[in-house]
Amino acid sequence: MKPSKRSLWIAAGLVAVGGLTVGYRYREAGAKSDLRYETARVDRGRITSKVTASGSLSAIVTVQVGSQVSGRLQHIYVDYNSPVKKGQLIARLDPELFQAAYEQAKANDVATKGNLAKARAQAADAERQHQRAKALAAAKLVDQADLDTAMANADAARAQVQASQGALAQAEAALHQAEINLAYTNIYSPTDGVVISRNVDVGQTVAASLQAPTLFVIAEDLRKMQVDTSVAEADIGRLHDGMPATFTVDAYPGETFRGRVRQIRNAPQTVQNVVTYDAVIDIGNPELKLKPGMTANVTFVAAEKSDVLRVPNAALRFRPSGDVLAAAGLGGTGTHGAPAAAGAARHGGEDWPRDDAADRRRVWVLDHGRPRPAGIEIGISDGTLTEVAGGKLADGAVVIVDAYGGKGGTRTAGMARRLF
Repeated sequence: MKPSKRSLWIAAGLVAVGGLTVGYRYREAGAKSDLRYETARVDRGRITSKVTASGSLSAIVTVQVGSQVSGRLQHIYVDYNSPVKKGQLIARLDPELFQAAYEQAKANDVATKGNLAKARAQAADAERQHQRAKALAAAKLVDQADLDTAMANADAARAQVQASQGALAQAEAALHQAEINLAYTNIYSPTDGVVISRNVDVGQTVAASLQAPTLFVIAEDLRKMQVDTSVAEADIGRLHDGMPATFTVDAYPGETFRGRVRQIRNAPQTVQNVVTYDAVIDIGNPELKLKPGMTANVTFVAAEKSDVLRVPNAALRFRPSGDVLAAAGLGGTGTHGAPAAAGAARHGGEDWPRDDAADRRRVWVLDHGRPRPAGIEIGISDGTLTEVAGGKLADGAVVIVDAYGGKGGTRTAGMARRLF
C-alpha cells in the first residue's frame, strides 16, 4: 500500500526537527569545547619598581659674564672651550672714552681742591678782620655797623669753606666713578672653569644701558654635572633625596651613567596642563664625556625586591566573559552569550575581593581545565609583573590572561554556518 502524501510530509518534518535538535546540541557542545584560554605561570623572582623621566645635563654652577659699561670690544682673549682662572682677563672694551672721562674728573678734582684752599684763605682773612673790628669796637674806635659787617663777612667765608668742601667731595666721587668705569673696560673671569659660550666678536658694540649684556658663559667645573629632570606629579611621591638614579644619553647608546638625587624642587612646571617637578641629580663626569645640554633618559629605582611571588599584569587586567563564568560554575550565558550576572554576584568571600580596594585584586586560575577566581594582595610592580604580597596563590599556579571562543566567539559562529 502506497503511503499518502500527507504521511510523507509528516515524516519529512520529523526528520528536519530531529536534525535541528541534533545540530543545536552539537553547536552547544562545540561552543563549550571552543572556549580557549591564554595562560601564564606564577613564578618567583626579582621585581624592580621604576620611575622614568627625561631631562637635560648642565654644569652645577654656570656663570654668565656681562659688561657693566657700554663700549666697543677691542680685544677678546678667550674662545669656546678655553679654560680660565678666577681674575683672568678675558676681554677688553675700548677705554679711550672712559680714559678721557677719568682725566676730566681728575681735573675737576684738582680744581675743587684749589677752590677749597682759596675759600679757607678767605675765611682766615675774614676772621682776622672780624677780630680787629671787635677790638676797635671795644675801644670805641669804630662804629657798631662796621663790627657787624666784619662779623657777616667772617660767617660768609666759613660757609664758603663748607661749600668748597662739598664740591670737593662731589668731584672725588665723580673721579672714583670714572676710575671704576675705566676699570670695567677690562672684563675678568669671576670663577675657575671653562668657557662654554661666547656671544660677541671683536669690534662689536655692547650696550649696557638697560641690562648687562651676556658676553660669555662659563661653567665652573664640567667634571661635576647635574641632570634636571621633569617628573610627573603622579610619580613624584615615589622619589626622595639621596635615592640612586641611572640615565642614558643618545651620544653613548650602550653606556649607562649613574647618579644620585640631590634635590626635589617644589616649584611646579606646567606645560599643556601637565604638572611636573624638577628632580636634580648629581653625577660625576671625570672623563668629560658628558656635555651641557645633552638629553638624558633617567630611570629612578623606587623599590626593589628579590625572590617574591610574581603575577603578570595581564592577569590582573583580565575580566571574565559570561562563558568563562559559566565554565567556572558561577552562572550561564544566554542565547547571545550575555553573562549571567546574578550567578556571579552570589559568589562572595575572600576569593572575590572588592575591585575598589587599592591593594587587592582578583585573578583567574585555571585549575584542571576549569577557571576559578582567586583574591590576592599586590605589592610593587615593574609595569609587566606585580608582586603577590598576600592571598591564596601558589608558586607555579596557572593564571588566565585572556580567553576566546565560546558561544559568542568566531569559531562557534563559523561552526554554525557550516552546520546550517
